[in-house]
Amino acid sequence: MFDINEIRRLFPHTKKKVYFNCASTGPLPDPAYAIQEKYYRIAKMADVGNQSEVFSALENIRRNGAKVFGAKKSEIGFGFNTTFGINLAAFGLPLKRGDEVLLSDIEFPANVYPWLGLRERGIRVNFIKSTDGFIDIEDVQKAITKKTRVLSLSYVQYFNGYKIDVDGIGDLCRRHNIYFVLDCIQGAGCEPMNMRKWNVAVASAGAQKWLLSSQGTGLFYVSDDMRERIQTPWRSWLSVDWKCRWDDLRRYNLEPPHAASRYELGTYPGSLVMAFDWALGFIIGLGIPAIQKHNHALLDSLIAYVNDHPAYRITSSRNKKHRSSILSFTADGMDIRNIHAELQRRKIITSLREGSIRVAAHLYNNQADMDRLIEALDAAAKKTRAGRR
Repeated sequence: MFDINEIRRLFPHTKKKVYFNCASTGPLPDPAYAIQEKYYRIAKMADVGNQSEVFSALENIRRNGAKVFGAKKSEIGFGFNTTFGINLAAFGLPLKRGDEVLLSDIEFPANVYPWLGLRERGIRVNFIKSTDGFIDIEDVQKAITKKTRVLSLSYVQYFNGYKIDVDGIGDLCRRHNIYFVLDCIQGAGCEPMNMRKWNVAVASAGAQKWLLSSQGTGLFYVSDDMRERIQTPWRSWLSVDWKCRWDDLRRYNLEPPHAASRYELGTYPGSLVMAFDWALGFIIGLGIPAIQKHNHALLDSLIAYVNDHPAYRITSSRNKKHRSSILSFTADGMDIRNIHAELQRRKIITSLREGSIRVAAHLYNNQADMDRLIEALDAAAKKTRAGRR
């Protein structure tokens, strides 16, 4: 297990607030901030040069990104956000008029609107009906038709942390010859993943949440098996390998690499790339299984408290198979917005999502953070009940 005290020293926010909101946006660690600051100072003095260090960092990102996704380096590319990879799937997969795309009716919009754009091409987009905010394999099985060509789901649901049965659903897609696409932003960096085992064709994750990077950074995955089948919807001058030679740019015969990096778009945001390189190395060094164990152990304390409290009720799945680093709960007989506001007043940062308070525990949180949250929830419940008298 990692040293939580050493980790917290890298996150100055821990001295001022309790932050359980990286499922929205994660904090930037001091070393990542310092890298960006240094890069901007160099740029200010017109000293950037040929940016060879940026391209070296990109190679590290693809290598460590493969460890995050459970994939090969050749299957990983740098993207600017989750939507980048979802668009690559939506407009790159070989679909034709009359084909069907299946989504769940509880998806985050980033995994909806790119697919809805296909309706203009005569491709049908249908939604699988969820049950109490969950999608199980039986729901998926019932929704599949002879026209279904794509199934695109979130690995971990944004509002309740529900982790789908990726093994079972991936196998289902294999049997029905369906392209399986994953929005992984709420799992990348905190939950182990294995794209090849799960039969995933394309996956994507922004890095501004659990991967501790800045907005404008992310990863996407395209399986080696899919690479020649993706109809690349765009071209970039940096989708070919220049080998950092910028003195001869009229070479128009360069070929894209036999890797997912062929789908990347330049020019790259250098400062963000350098910081993202550090953040990925940091997370891989700690180990994602260790991070998951730490996060789940913290949430166990909250589960025990909510289960024993008459006013609060968990709205996430407690099934070990479907748990993640997100836990959501609501309040019966109380306005959950008032509870959320009370937490904010006490500098305990959570999110309000779909009628529940969402708690996202990550590697910089400790038991003292969770104890403060529980103490505040207790006080908020008592305050609400007293106000009714």
